[in-house]
Amino acid sequence: MVRPRTAKGRARETAARLAAEYPGGASELCALRHGNPFELLVATILSAQTTDERVNLVTPRLFGEYPTAADLAGADPADVERIIHPTGFFRAKARSLVSMAQALDQRYGGHVPTAMKELVTLPGVGRKTANVVRSVAFSLPGLPVDTHVGRLSRRLGLTRHEDPVKVEAELNAMVPATERGALSLRLILHGRRVCLARRPRCEICSLNDFCPSSTLPTKRRSSREL
Repeated sequence: MVRPRTAKGRARETAARLAAEYPGGASELCALRHGNPFELLVATILSAQTTDERVNLVTPRLFGEYPTAADLAGADPADVERIIHPTGFFRAKARSLVSMAQALDQRYGGHVPTAMKELVTLPGVGRKTANVVRSVAFSLPGLPVDTHVGRLSRRLGLTRHEDPVKVEAELNAMVPATERGALSLRLILHGRRVCLARRPRCEICSLNDFCPSSTLPTKRRSSREL
């Protein structure tokens, strides 16, 4: 089997193998349940420091009571807190959600903007959240870097950086723009199921023959390189 030698080669092979293992586009791979860009933006803000499953438990009621940016903009933060309480950090998240909705309503007529420079001006929205919205809701280039993406990228020798912005920049240079969102979500799925933080399951990993961090015994490699 071909063993990629360069970081770009490993990125290319990683993208190909994970696409086979976790098929679908970014919108299909996203675990946050939503019906439109506004709902995805809200759900992504809520997903900080909690699981997608827990977010999905509270969003049906939240979206039912506040279906639009205008509705959420006029909400009492205390009421929002009661709904989103199970997601943790509920007071800060409620403030961010109401402020974000007010900004959407006042600046963009309630519509979620697509440009990164506009998204990151919204309260509670950083590059990671903006990239999720761009790639999942609008099928635009966007590579969200969370802890899983950062960890796997370093283990695979795609980057040495810890800073998510620098990791994103390095990965963007190796991955076609149309594949960035899906690759990020596939890395997240792989990080949750196989490449675990404390004890990676290298024995079942589809990338174990070329991953520099594999714990498996070194095997004889093909002389061919990507």
